[in-house]
Amino acid sequence: MGASETTVITTRIDAALRAKLEALARSTRRSKSFLAAEAIAAYVELNEWHIGEITAGLDELDLGKGLSEEEAAERYSRLLQPR
Repeated sequence: MGASETTVITTRIDAALRAKLEALARSTRRSKSFLAAEAIAAYVELNEWHIGEITAGLDELDLGKGLSEEEAAERYSRLLQPR
């Protein structure tokens, strides 16, 4: 990602988190900005996936593809069985 592809944001974090971020930056020889950008990217990616899965599940329910309570309990029981 080149400098022309980035933008600056400002956020507030507590002193303890700042100290941890600074220590991590030193130990990894990365900038605080790099680590913060990586953390934000991972957070956004995870939450985009999560919302997509929820939306897909709701769409399945709207199409009548839900499970009864008994079917769900049976599937859950099978997942708990040792392999």
